[in-house]
Amino acid sequence: MSVGVLDVDAVRMRFSSLRNPFLYFDGPSGMQMPDEVIDAIAAYLRESNANMGGDFETSRRTTATYLAARTAAARFFSCTDREIIFGPNMTSLNFMLTRTFGRTLSPGDEIVVTRLDHDGNVAPWLELARDLHLRVRFAELTPSGELDLDSLAEAIGPATRVVSFPWAANSIGTLTDAREVTERAHAAGALSWVDAVHYASHGEIDVAAVGADVILCSAYKFCGPHMGVAYARSELLETWRPYKVRPAPTEPLGFSFETGTPQYEQMAGFVATVGYLDSLGGFDPIIAHEESLGERFVARLPPGYTVYGPRESARRVPTFAFNHATLDAHDVARHLIERRINAGAGNYYSPGVMQSLGIDSAVRVGISHYNTEAEVDALLEALAEIA
Repeated sequence: MSVGVLDVDAVRMRFSSLRNPFLYFDGPSGMQMPDEVIDAIAAYLRESNANMGGDFETSRRTTATYLAARTAAARFFSCTDREIIFGPNMTSLNFMLTRTFGRTLSPGDEIVVTRLDHDGNVAPWLELARDLHLRVRFAELTPSGELDLDSLAEAIGPATRVVSFPWAANSIGTLTDAREVTERAHAAGALSWVDAVHYASHGEIDVAAVGADVILCSAYKFCGPHMGVAYARSELLETWRPYKVRPAPTEPLGFSFETGTPQYEQMAGFVATVGYLDSLGGFDPIIAHEESLGERFVARLPPGYTVYGPRESARRVPTFAFNHATLDAHDVARHLIERRINAGAGNYYSPGVMQSLGIDSAVRVGISHYNTEAEVDALLEALAEIA
């Protein structure tokens, strides 16, 4: 596999699941897992299954697995391993971290979220606001389905303590300028809190380049196991008092914010996941391949279908929500499924997006780096037949 060019045939050979007779356009709900990740999970359970803290061999192996996962996550985020926090999923991590941060808030403080968000990055703040008598303000969307920066500026005020936003929308694929929003948050003396769940499978995360204070994602969205992982700036974590059992260690720093027994087998899979992504040459070849397929899909979409969000690949990731002028979204999805094309219809836990677009649901397909031109053409042919 040459640098900068994704050898898709070689990639697909690493996925047993891709030998099934399905076209996997359901990546936004969770990507397929390469065999090496599955093997790493199984190997841990066969050879190292234990808890940390013992002097026996399997406990030592488990400790090594946990530490390797922290190192891999630090490489994935381009941060230090002290700034990594693991959890069962992004939403659980977000509820936990927002409540930890809530210990620093006072009645009347304000939180800014966006209509572009998945509700996993809205509901935790709404619940916290109810508990602590805070105010949650929403930044609106433009008619093209992008974050309205003028609305964001109006929402941010002297009482704003955090600006929480998605790097990429899981519903319609819109990208957000994470650096720009972070700078606006910091200019107001607020934290930048980023939902990178959907972005993490389509682009590189560099916390220093973005400057955000908290970034959360889920490994199953980028070919990994079902687990959440977060970055939080060490200077920030050092000022927070975590919810934790008293005897639990306080180092590494991020470990203080993890509760209960870690998901060791998933962490073994996470290490293999980061290794898999590294083996592809980073995200540059992934981005180039996905953009090519996304542009092919948009350019050849049959008449009668409307794609929501920006059409240009530079302003979106290749996740497409669309509807037909006369057909119900769920009927379109059902017909795709009958053709063994994995797709869906719904609101994708993004009520703000649907409300802004004036719709209840949409068909959604997501292009991943293991998809091919032939698969995209088969999807387009099916959509034409359905219409």
